[in-house]
Amino acid sequence: MGSIGVATATSIPHLLAFRFFQTFGVSSGLSVGAGVIGDIYKLEERGTAMGVFFAAILLGPAIAPLSGGAAAHYASWRAMQLILAVIVSLVLLSVLFFLPETSHPGTRGVDKLSNSDRPRGRTWLKLKIPVLLNPFLPLLMLRSPIVLIAAMVAFLILAVEYVLVIPLAYTIGPKYGLSNEAFVGACFIPHGVGSMIGAPLAGRLSDRIVTQYRAKRGSWYPEDRLRASLFPASTIVPLSVLASGILTTIDEADWNFEKIDMALSPCSAYIVDILHSQSAESTAANSAFRAALLSLWIMAILPMVENWGVLAADGVAALLSWLTFGLLCVAIRYGETLRSWVDLGYSTEETN
Repeated sequence: MGSIGVATATSIPHLLAFRFFQTFGVSSGLSVGAGVIGDIYKLEERGTAMGVFFAAILLGPAIAPLSGGAAAHYASWRAMQLILAVIVSLVLLSVLFFLPETSHPGTRGVDKLSNSDRPRGRTWLKLKIPVLLNPFLPLLMLRSPIVLIAAMVAFLILAVEYVLVIPLAYTIGPKYGLSNEAFVGACFIPHGVGSMIGAPLAGRLSDRIVTQYRAKRGSWYPEDRLRASLFPASTIVPLSVLASGILTTIDEADWNFEKIDMALSPCSAYIVDILHSQSAESTAANSAFRAALLSLWIMAILPMVENWGVLAADGVAALLSWLTFGLLCVAIRYGETLRSWVDLGYSTEETN
């Protein structure tokens, strides 16, 4: 519905309204997907699974500019929205018919109803109990310092990524006189490929770290998984961002070869680790928090590039990456204390 509404929009308010419904509809994919991963993968396998999950998600941003640019140049941007409506409909049908229930027996709300609460006879099979949900309730998880830090880390990682990605169309196109939107969109592919490679690698590394430190300690310490993000956040990301800014300034082109998502997938797996029975809700809170901040951050990126230049903007991005490193160190060092401040029903080694 949202994509069709966008495709048929006749005014900016009309377009924005249906863009809201469009993103509202797809937003569940990340939180539900994380919940499914938490259901079917063991603790020491979850990082790899989450990395592959994010690699698949990052396939979209990698090919969307190319496909959208081709549609806009050779047909219309509205055609791309109609294609999205068809694709999403096929995905919905695939989920309905081919994705089994992954919740563990006895964990769903309907499973927790006592026998006296359940209608008798065949009517129970046909009865559909209406459920009223408060969509903002998961945000209360952010009152936990450790969950808030994890959400802030995810925001900062993506904030760095957006500083590099968003100005691409405004630097490459004018520099090389690219009027074909598809050619400009193709310039996003290396970024997407790098992210798709980095996310599974970091996830796999986080699994190995969890296994090794658990064997060394004799017990599970959840924050050990975050160690996989330390080197990318402190070295790979900021240095590659600075190199991108320097080379872009020297060559007046746009060099973009960061591996930002090497720091993102371990953090996302960590959220599922510590709130295993609430993995979808905790991921939703994390996603909502960073989406709200990113919507404000995006508005500042182009003015920052235009007024300060690419190198200065990339310098700010590098500082954000080092801030991410600092927050990760705090989480690793004081994780147990921070978790004890607000009890959200954290998972234990036995319940993971």
